[in-house]
Amino acid sequence: MTNFKPKFALFMAGAVMTVSMAAVAQTAAPAPATPAPAADQTPAAAPAAAAAPAATPVWSVGSVDVSGFVDVYYNYNANRPSTAGNQLYNFDDAADQFNLEAAKLTLNHDPDPVGAHLDLIFGRTNALIHSGSELSTDNYIEQAYISVKPPKAKGFEMDFGQFVTSAGDEVIETMSNWSYSHGLLFVNAIPYYHFGIRTAIPATKTWTFGFQLVNGWNNVVENNGGVTIGVTSAVVKPKYSWFVNYYTGPENPGTQKGYRNLFDTTLLLTPNAKFNAYVNYDYGQNRSFPTKKDVSLHWQGVAVSGRGQVTANAALVARYEYFYDQGNQTGVKQKLNEITGTYEYKWPVGLLMRAEYRRDWSDQAYFQKGNTGAVKAQTTATIGLIAFFGPKR
Repeated sequence: MTNFKPKFALFMAGAVMTVSMAAVAQTAAPAPATPAPAADQTPAAAPAAAAAPAATPVWSVGSVDVSGFVDVYYNYNANRPSTAGNQLYNFDDAADQFNLEAAKLTLNHDPDPVGAHLDLIFGRTNALIHSGSELSTDNYIEQAYISVKPPKAKGFEMDFGQFVTSAGDEVIETMSNWSYSHGLLFVNAIPYYHFGIRTAIPATKTWTFGFQLVNGWNNVVENNGGVTIGVTSAVVKPKYSWFVNYYTGPENPGTQKGYRNLFDTTLLLTPNAKFNAYVNYDYGQNRSFPTKKDVSLHWQGVAVSGRGQVTANAALVARYEYFYDQGNQTGVKQKLNEITGTYEYKWPVGLLMRAEYRRDWSDQAYFQKGNTGAVKAQTTATIGLIAFFGPKR
C-alpha cells in the first residue's frame, strides 16, 4: 500500500487539503434521514444508497422534465499497467489518464396515468453497458420505457421497455452512489439492465413488491428465446430499508437448458441525518450444459459501506467488499477483496467532487503490473468531477 509515486501522493494530498479547508468553512446541516431514490430506479425495488444531490434549477419543456450530468475523472494506478486499464473496474477503468466516465441526458414525464422515460448516455459507461456478446440494446440508450399508473389502482405502476436492474446496492450513475468507483459486486455479480415488463404494487404503507418478466441480462433480444422472471420486495421505514430481489431464467446462448439464478438483498440503515450504512449480499449461479455433463458455477459476495456527513457540503465514505468467484464472472477461480475510502464535496451550484483511494487484492496473481506480468494486488487513486442539472419538484 506504499507504491504511490511521491509527486502524485503530494498532488493528491494537496487537492484533498484544499477542498477540505473550503468544506470546513461551511456550516453543518443534516442530510436527509432516508436517502432519496435515483430517478431512473422508480418504481423498481432497488435501493438508492446515496443522498439526493443539491437542489438544481427547474428545467422543463411543457410536462417533460429535463435533467442530466457530465462526469469526468483522473485515475492513477500504482501498478502502471501496460494495458492502461484498472481491472475489476467499471466506467472509470482507464488508468493513468483523464477520461469521460459518462454524459447523460434524461427526459421524463411522470405517469398521469401514462408517462414515459428516456435516458441517453455517452462515454465509457455507454461503451461498457453495450459490450455484451448477446444482442444488446440500441447504442446510447440506457433506459427507454412507457409507464402506466391507473388513478384508482392504489399505487400500482407498470413499466414496459428497457430499464435498469433492481438488483444491487449501487446504480450505473456514479452521482447516485456513495463511492466514486463501482464495487466488486456491481461489476461482477449483477446485470446492468433488462428489457420487458416490471410492476410495483404497494401492499402496505411500508412494503412494496413487484414482478418482472424480461428478456434476460443486458440485452433487448434474447438469443435463446427464453424469458427471465424477477421478483422484487422493498420495505422502507424511517430508520432502515430492506430490499430483496430474485432473478431466474435461461442465459446460455442458443439453448433454454441451464438457468442463471441471482439472489440479491440489501439492508440500508438510516439511524440519523448524519450517518447512513448498508450491507449488500449477492449469490449467483449459472448452470451450463456442455457435451458430456452439466457444469454449475456460482459466485457470491458481501459489501459493507458507511457514509458520514461531515459538514453541509462534505462527506466521508468507507466501503469493504469480499467476492468469491468459481470462474464464471471474472474468468478465474479466486477470492477477491477491496477497500475504498472516499471524500466528497458538493457545491450548491450543481458540482460534485470525489477524491478516492482504493485497494483491491486477490488470492491469485490477477492484476497487471507494468508489462512484466501479474500480481495479487492493485492500488488506485481517483479524482472525479460531476456537473449535474435537473428539475426541482
